[in-house]
Amino acid sequence: IGVAFDPTLIEFDYYIFILYSQVSKAEYFSPWRGEQQMYKLDIGWPKTPEHFTGQTFCVAVDSLHGLVYVGQRGDNVPKVLVFSEEGYFLHSWNDTVEMPHGIFVWNTETGSSVWITDVGTGKYGHTVKQYSPLGQLMQVLGTPGNAGSSLIPLQFDQPAEIFVEETGEIYVVDGDGGMNNRLLKLSDDYKEIWLTGTNGSGIGQFQIPHSVTVDAFGRVWVADRGNKRIQVFDKVTGEWLGSWSGCFSEDGPYSVRFTADYKYLIVAQLNINRLAIFAAPPVGSIGNCVMVHSVQLADETKPHLVDVDMRRGAVYVAEIGAQQVQKYVPL
Repeated sequence: IGVAFDPTLIEFDYYIFILYSQVSKAEYFSPWRGEQQMYKLDIGWPKTPEHFTGQTFCVAVDSLHGLVYVGQRGDNVPKVLVFSEEGYFLHSWNDTVEMPHGIFVWNTETGSSVWITDVGTGKYGHTVKQYSPLGQLMQVLGTPGNAGSSLIPLQFDQPAEIFVEETGEIYVVDGDGGMNNRLLKLSDDYKEIWLTGTNGSGIGQFQIPHSVTVDAFGRVWVADRGNKRIQVFDKVTGEWLGSWSGCFSEDGPYSVRFTADYKYLIVAQLNINRLAIFAAPPVGSIGNCVMVHSVQLADETKPHLVDVDMRRGAVYVAEIGAQQVQKYVPL
């Protein structure tokens, strides 16, 4: 007698799924814990995890074209991998990328491009670079190979991440362990609009500004990693609006990204292997952080940077410990 089995009828409090790839590397799939599950793991993404051959530092979603870009590091490995949203490996490229740290896809009416922050110390490093989807270098900001100072806007020292608005205006957090600790806004023709931040722990100062994003209400959110806080600024003036610190006593924030509906802020905490989800504050009030959900990843997963598919809501997590990218889809 045939018996039909529907696994969706069974509710799990949590699960850990471990998959060994063809290169004998453990791939750890994390459990979402909590009273109400907000996402579920897409265990079929990617289809061929053996393409992850280095340390996966960053991930960016092209929501318009259904593509996912992964930046990885290592000797003799492709630095940028491109997958479909379904998880099929499409192609890779490697030219003029030394040590990718942050990656971002910018879509316009005429096409798309991929921005990468390069923290290498060789001839390509200390730069922010724009590429075509196939890896053709289009624009270089900064002087390749030369670490800069905070006195010169377009001279970077280990720039951590970039966020580009639809208008082409650019936000860069500059200072992944280098001399600079600042947030910079550029126009669509790469001119300085405003610059804020010095090394320190005071209001508007940073210790390793590591990630940046912009919400739907004109506010710029920065993961101030070393100070274990998130700072918020007005995107027009650069004015400091507030900060969150009470939720990060265990570990500082490494990555900040809003969900597709802008109701929640997703924060990665690398050293405690956790993703935290916070309620986004209303317009005009930053207030204090309110964590509404969290996920405890497997030990040594080390989530570094995340990105969100702003059309479909999926969350992608680049994990340098597990050397993989995982995809979570909203329930």
